[in-house]
Amino acid sequence: MSQSTKTQGKLSSFFDVLVQSLKGNEVDLTSISIKRAIILLAIPMMLEMAMESVFALVDLYFVGHLENSSHAIQTVGLTESVLTIIYSLAIGLSMAATAVVSRRIGEKNPEAAAKAGMQTIVIAVSINILISIAGLIYARDILLLMGASTETANHGATFVRIMMGGSIIIVLLFLINGIFRGAGNAAIAMRSLWIANIANIILCPIFINGLGPIPAFGLTGAAIATTIGRGIGVTYQVYNLFNGRNTLKIRIIQFIPDFVQIKTIVKIAAPAIFQFVIASCSWVFLAELVATTGGDEGSAGYQTALRLMMFFLLPAWGLSNAAATLVGQNLGAGHIERAEQSVYQTLKYIIIFMAIVSILFLTCGHLFASFFTSDVKVIEIASRALKILSIGFVIYGLAMVFNSAFNGAGDTWTPTKINIFAFWLFQIPLAYFLAKYLEMGPTGVFIAIPTAEAGITIAAFILFKKGKWKKTMV
Repeated sequence: MSQSTKTQGKLSSFFDVLVQSLKGNEVDLTSISIKRAIILLAIPMMLEMAMESVFALVDLYFVGHLENSSHAIQTVGLTESVLTIIYSLAIGLSMAATAVVSRRIGEKNPEAAAKAGMQTIVIAVSINILISIAGLIYARDILLLMGASTETANHGATFVRIMMGGSIIIVLLFLINGIFRGAGNAAIAMRSLWIANIANIILCPIFINGLGPIPAFGLTGAAIATTIGRGIGVTYQVYNLFNGRNTLKIRIIQFIPDFVQIKTIVKIAAPAIFQFVIASCSWVFLAELVATTGGDEGSAGYQTALRLMMFFLLPAWGLSNAAATLVGQNLGAGHIERAEQSVYQTLKYIIIFMAIVSILFLTCGHLFASFFTSDVKVIEIASRALKILSIGFVIYGLAMVFNSAFNGAGDTWTPTKINIFAFWLFQIPLAYFLAKYLEMGPTGVFIAIPTAEAGITIAAFILFKKGKWKKTMV
């Protein structure tokens, strides 16, 4: 067989897998080749996470062209930093859902998988009601607490109220996608984010700038558009949960609280939530530290860099989520060695992806930042942040895969303990020391981030090799 024929055969095979991954055809991920299983999961998961990051970028783009754009950009960025705590709740619950659902699917018990998913939704709705009420009442105080100026807090309070008041939509969007990912149907999760983002892209300029009878809401319009867009995505998810065409057959009776199962889910979800609360609170502290040492322009530059960084890190996280699903399903099927091999294969793919992203930010960071704002000082700070942060991108990717493997196995305590040490006992003190005592300002904060991530990766690799995660019962 000629070399060209072999190449054509490989390309044809890849495109077949690509089409299958986008269509979402359900297959037994524990029996096909590991490479094929990763691609089937990773492509829609990466596209899903890319779409999640687009929400913030779309808002940032449109509000960045308003009058007093530094106040608007700072409000969007600081609100996103606060919302990361809500994202932590959503992600923690979605991790528990993925771990339990994937384990039950691996055991060939879809009925139990469906019930576990619905019980997780019951938990999420119950908790988020309190968060939404707090956001509605204390919106302005939240911005002030984050280091925003009084003018910025007055300007952005309504934006915060809408975003936090509708936070249950954010939680459901993450959580239901976690259920679909655990079942191995990542394509539905991907499409829900595509639908939500298309709606947001269409609605953002309408509600921000006004159109016909719709007045120009300015910054507030971004919150309205984003909340409606995410709501449309959740509606699509709910339709697919109940249409009876997927492995998970949902019935109303599954929503009746089962406190034994809820206890099991909470045991997995609680450390997973805490795991991301730890990281989120660290990011919140860093955002406040940048705001107080760099002023409004420093904060706007950091938030711009952070949104750009997350645009590329979220797809990488999507790729790492493939490891979580494969670990869970293979452990459920009793294929322990295959679960471990899936992690190492995923590591190879994420190294390639993150290396490309690093090169892009090192060479084009200034160009990316200038797309979102014309403020020269903001662009300068954002570009500097991107160059420093991108040095550690490959390291971030490795840490993501190892932590996803732990979480997919249901061992959510291991990455939680790593985060406590790396973020609270190392990153925050280092950032404070560099920014305040060495008077490096925002640059000191930027340096502390990849330094801490390197420690996370080393610790995660050592603990992964020890293999305790293989014995976790879910």
